[in-house]
Amino acid sequence: MILAEARQDTRLESEGAEFLICALLLIEGIPAYKTYTQMPGYDIIAANPEAGTSARIQVKSRWASDSDQGFPMKNADADFVAFVMLNRGNRLQKKFIAPKHPDVFVFPMDVALSVRNEDGWKKVMTKKIPDREAYRENWGLVRDFLAKAH
Repeated sequence: MILAEARQDTRLESEGAEFLICALLLIEGIPAYKTYTQMPGYDIIAANPEAGTSARIQVKSRWASDSDQGFPMKNADADFVAFVMLNRGNRLQKKFIAPKHPDVFVFPMDVALSVRNEDGWKKVMTKKIPDREAYRENWGLVRDFLAKAH
């Protein structure tokens, strides 16, 4: 009998990714707040108090450095998806991959939805996003969104 490998508990790392996104927004001079109750669809609120606007940001993270760089996203009730590749080691490859700093991408929701599989997992495949590197830590997208009345 073959036993399935136990699923790794990455709840702390997921919470850390949310705090990381909140901190990076604050460092960029964008007021941001973590939602502390399970808000379906988003984890962070970014705001522009002068304009009276806000942006809902869903945070998705992947623990492994050797992940397929995709993530399941059933609820698309947000303005942006911040994808954090935590790069904490490897899960698929037998060769050791040392942990490194996280990689962060900021995708407008319509961009994420354009590469989402419509199967049961509704997985967003970020490798399929054209010019994906243009979204790496692109906080200007959030800043521009907040500058406009919605």
